[in-house]
Amino acid sequence: MSDRVYPAAKPAGNGAAAPATNGGANPPFPATKAQLYNANRPAYRPQPPPRRRRHSRSCCCSCCLCTTLLILILILIVAVVGAVFYVLYRPHRPSFSVNSLQLSKFNLTDTSLTSAFNVSITARNPNKKITFFYDQIAVKILSGDVDIGDGSIPSFTHGRKNVTTLRTVISRSNNPFPDGTDISPLKSSLKSRNLPLKIQLDTKVKVKIGKIKTKNLRIRVTCDGIKISIPTGKTATSATTSNVKCKVDPRIKIIKWTV
Repeated sequence: MSDRVYPAAKPAGNGAAAPATNGGANPPFPATKAQLYNANRPAYRPQPPPRRRRHSRSCCCSCCLCTTLLILILILIVAVVGAVFYVLYRPHRPSFSVNSLQLSKFNLTDTSLTSAFNVSITARNPNKKITFFYDQIAVKILSGDVDIGDGSIPSFTHGRKNVTTLRTVISRSNNPFPDGTDISPLKSSLKSRNLPLKIQLDTKVKVKIGKIKTKNLRIRVTCDGIKISIPTGKTATSATTSNVKCKVDPRIKIIKWTV
């Protein structure tokens, strides 16, 4: 019985035998899709859109530039208005000076003081187009930080280019000192018979510029550097006031503080 010989491969389509591969082993299977498209390639992950930093920075710069220009324009407008106002009205503060100051009584004890002063003050309005309206003026005389006399001056109208003389009597009638008041400087002045003084005026004033009148503005006038001798009898003593300077300051209240 003869052996049958099987062909090693299927005949080719044209009748020729297909060549043997891999030493006559079975042919490999067809490649999968993973093999065809490289299965080792990392999975695709979509990237987030880039941040628009340049755009936000440009917007911020534009806002800052607009704000700066607006502030500069406002400053320029205020400067122009102020310059026009100054040229038209030439505003100046009123000035004050002490004409005379006399002390006729000064009796000091450990707990109280009796004093009497005669004061004459000159108020000057140097403005040609501005009028001042003063409320009642509270007058206080101090020696150091101790109040040694109080009084008042009636309200008055201070016209343009006007000089007004204000006279009043400042006194203290055996009033006790507040608790904690240090009167040792007063005792020293009594021994030396030479008393340093300061006059303080507090009031409210309205300003009329043309037809416009402002609201009340608090002001304080301080006249410092006065020295007077203490009388020994009934004859009043007079202070030398030629070198005394008075300072005028607005008193602007901001919440609880006064500037």
